[in-house]
Amino acid sequence: MTDYVILAAAAFLAGMIDAVVGGGGLIQIPALFSALPNTAPATLLGTSKFAGIWGTGAAAVGFAKRVRLQWSTAVPAASAAFALSFVGAYTVTYIHPDFIRKLLPFILLAVAAYTFKKKDFGSIHAPMHVGNREKVLAILVGGGIGFYDGFFGPGTGSFLVFLFVRFFGFDFLGASAVAKVVNVACNLSALMWFGYSGHLLWQLGAVMAVCNVLGSLIGIRLALKHGTGFVRKLFLLVVSGLILKTGYDAFIG
Repeated sequence: MTDYVILAAAAFLAGMIDAVVGGGGLIQIPALFSALPNTAPATLLGTSKFAGIWGTGAAAVGFAKRVRLQWSTAVPAASAAFALSFVGAYTVTYIHPDFIRKLLPFILLAVAAYTFKKKDFGSIHAPMHVGNREKVLAILVGGGIGFYDGFFGPGTGSFLVFLFVRFFGFDFLGASAVAKVVNVACNLSALMWFGYSGHLLWQLGAVMAVCNVLGSLIGIRLALKHGTGFVRKLFLLVVSGLILKTGYDAFIG
């Protein structure tokens, strides 16, 4: 019972953070591994995906109702992410992601440094592309991050937010909204495999899903109330946490 309470609280906090800038897995996945050390890793990841997709879905719907969501970017990016996430999950059965594990902290450090250095980064929503150029770039970003999410995964939401700000000219709030749609596609693709292979704790996943959605709803309210400046600060905080966590996992743990 105590484990369920801890995991419910972790899912709530993960949903709140993930709704704004991504990175909820930084809280939810370690909590699952700590509370259920004898459970197969694939089952824990599947359970986390199941809980997370509901919170991310709620965030996507919430943003779509209140923010002008750039569907011309979101749809092709999400479609490519859905397809390539499955390919990434399949690839990881043949190629171990150790090289990405060691490279990831340095990539995240570069992302944090770039965002911190450019004080006005993501403060203005000024889309840079239209038409076929927008679609092609969206497919490349969605497909690349989708493959990464299926193959390895940590920081997917945060990477999406950064890329939509940097290469599409979105502000942090708009980028976060589009990232949620793409994230749902990634999670759904991976969840199809986990569900098919039986790697899901349905009862626990349902409890965590409810808490994840509740946290997500609060996260949306905070993001909309405090605006893009708040999202930028939280983004830097989450990326800093990811740097420490992935660096520890790659070189110490």
